[in-house]
Amino acid sequence: MSVPDRGGVRDRLEVPALGYGAANVGNLFRPLSDDEAWAVLDAAWESGIRFYDTAPHYGLGLSERRLGAFLQTKPRDQYVLSTKAGRLLRPNPDHSGGLDTANDFHVPDDLQRVWDFSEAGIRASVDESRERLGIESIDLLYLHDPERHDLDLALAEALPAMEQLRADGEVTAIGIGSMVSDALAAAVRAADLDLIMVAGRYTLLEQPAAVDVLPACRETATGIVAASVFNSGLLASSEPRRDGRYEYGQLPDELWDRLVRIAAVCADHGVPLPAAAIQFPLQSDVVRSVVVGGSRPAQLQQNAEYAALEIPAGLWENLAAEGLIPAA
Repeated sequence: MSVPDRGGVRDRLEVPALGYGAANVGNLFRPLSDDEAWAVLDAAWESGIRFYDTAPHYGLGLSERRLGAFLQTKPRDQYVLSTKAGRLLRPNPDHSGGLDTANDFHVPDDLQRVWDFSEAGIRASVDESRERLGIESIDLLYLHDPERHDLDLALAEALPAMEQLRADGEVTAIGIGSMVSDALAAAVRAADLDLIMVAGRYTLLEQPAAVDVLPACRETATGIVAASVFNSGLLASSEPRRDGRYEYGQLPDELWDRLVRIAAVCADHGVPLPAAAIQFPLQSDVVRSVVVGGSRPAQLQQNAEYAALEIPAGLWENLAAEGLIPAA
């Protein structure tokens, strides 16, 4: 794929342009057996993906355990691994045999998530992630959704603690992962971050992060990893469906009209809409990588093919001319 020069972004950690977000192997939305999860991860690897993202939140540790077991069979110098901190996993005193479906994960809710932004909490999170992964070396550590707990506390305590972890050589790079532009921009300006994960806020369909997050990243030489680039699946097919869900509700009419126009431009250029969705964020000078999910091997293979597809510059030019993406 064609990717612009990124000379202005700091280089503590080199990340591949395509990564796999491992929430699905934590039984997000539907249960996977261990063998099914392994097949998904194997398909990602065989498709050339060498960047893997997980979190304690994903399946109450199941994603980290499954991903770690898989990556232990691979040479450590051949992949980049990221996980997240901010939520510790602790025994759930109210567990009575139920599942964590309130958080969309089909796993027993015998553990609960406990927010902890203290230095001791951040260090404990890293140590516990290492144990679940079975891998000592974590390349990239994000603070996960801090605005859902206390953003001010995150800026005052958690991010400095993560800077110290990096200084101590415990992790190579640090950042924040969020789907809230204000939180992302505030964190970028408050701390010396390497990479941030922007979830669903810089996609082919909508780009609110272009207003404040991207400028902040340019000012601070912070790189971006774009996630949720299919907008809850709206961009995952070349023929969008009007009944598709948008985040936690129905798709607004304005965004549906925009989606139809984008799909039409892609069709005019003979480009599958999902391919454009994967490659769009990488047209920005500050976006280093796109992380996509998937719960079936064929999805991983297809996404890798979409990422490698040659897309004509005219597609981006036409989308910009119609006001559907920011002008270059």
